[in-house]
Amino acid sequence: MKNTKAREAARAQTEADPRWGKVVARDSATDGQFVYSVATTGVYCRPSCAARLANPANVRFHLTPAAARAAGFRACKRCKPDLGCEAPHAAKVADAARRIAASEETPSLTSLAARAGMSPHHFHRVFKAITGLTPKDYAAAHRGKKVRDGLVQAASVTQAIYDAGYNSGSRFYEKSNSLLGMTPSRYRAGGVHEEIRFAIAETSLGALLVASSGKGVCAILLGDDPEKLLRDLQDRFTHAHLVGGDAKFEKLVAKVVGLVERPRKDLDLPLDIRGTAFQQRVWKALTSIPAGKTASYSDIARKIGHPQAVRAVAQACAANNLAIAIPCHRVVKNDGGLSGYRWGVARKKELLAREEAA
Repeated sequence: MKNTKAREAARAQTEADPRWGKVVARDSATDGQFVYSVATTGVYCRPSCAARLANPANVRFHLTPAAARAAGFRACKRCKPDLGCEAPHAAKVADAARRIAASEETPSLTSLAARAGMSPHHFHRVFKAITGLTPKDYAAAHRGKKVRDGLVQAASVTQAIYDAGYNSGSRFYEKSNSLLGMTPSRYRAGGVHEEIRFAIAETSLGALLVASSGKGVCAILLGDDPEKLLRDLQDRFTHAHLVGGDAKFEKLVAKVVGLVERPRKDLDLPLDIRGTAFQQRVWKALTSIPAGKTASYSDIARKIGHPQAVRAVAQACAANNLAIAIPCHRVVKNDGGLSGYRWGVARKKELLAREEAA
C-alpha cells in the first residue's frame, strides 16, 4: 500500500513539472536545457527522444547529462543525449567566464544571469555544473592567478594587488594567506623566509616525505631515494627555509604513514594546495572518488565540464604534490588499465589493492 502511494506521489510530482510537458511533446527546442532519466531502464534521454514514453512515476529530471551520470544513469543510445546537449549552456557559461576574466570588478550574479537569460538560481547551478566552481569561486580563482602572476611581474606589491582587481589593499591582505600561503612580499621574493617543516619516513611502499607550511600540508612525496625526495622539495620551495619536523610534526607524519599502510576513507589534515584554477578543479574532482573505486581521465574531464580536456586532466594529475591526500592513484585509463603514476605504477596498483581490501 505504501509503495502504491509513493508511486502515485512520484507520478503526480513529475506530471506537475513543466518539463514533463516538453517530454510528452518531444520538444526539440528544449534539448540542452535538461535531460530526463528513467529508473526502470537506467538510461537518460533528451526531451525530444523518440523512444516510447516512460511512466512518469519512474522519471527524474537532471540539469545536465553530467548530473544524470553522477546519479548512476547511462546515455540513451537512440537519442545520444551527450552529443552537443550541453552546448547551449556551455556557450553561455563560457561567455560569463570571459566577462569575469575581463572585468576589473567581478560582475554580480544577477547581471551574469540576466545576460545568459536565466534566473540567478538556475544560472548558479548551470555554471557550477559545467565549470565545477560557483561564479564567485571562479572569479576568486581567476583573481588569485592574476595576483600571483602580478607579484612576479609588477613593479610593486601594491600595483599587483590593484591590477588584479582589488580596490583596496586591506581587502586583499585579509585573504592573502589563504590565497598565497604567505605574505605578498614573501611570495614576490620567491618564498624567502617561508618556513617549511618536513620529515622523511619509511613505509612498505618506500620512502615518504611529508612537508607542511604555516597553512597546512604542502607536499606528500613517495619514492625509492629519500635524498631525491628532499631535492624535489627544495626545487619546489627554492627560497624557503626548510627545517626538520619536531615531535608534534612527527605525529602528523605518522598519520600519513598510517594512511599508506592501512587506507581509510579520508585524510583529516589541513592542506596547503597550490595550483592553477584548472588544476584545483581537477584535484577537487579526484577527492570525490571513493576509496576502493576508480575513475578514468575522461570521467574526470566530463565531471569538471571539459570532456575534451583529457590530456590536461592527466597533466594536472601528474602535477599533484599531495600523494594519497589528493588521490590521483584512483584515476585509470578508459579500459581500466593502470597508466603512468608520478610515484610508480607498482605503487599505484598496491594502493588501489589496499583500498579495495579495506
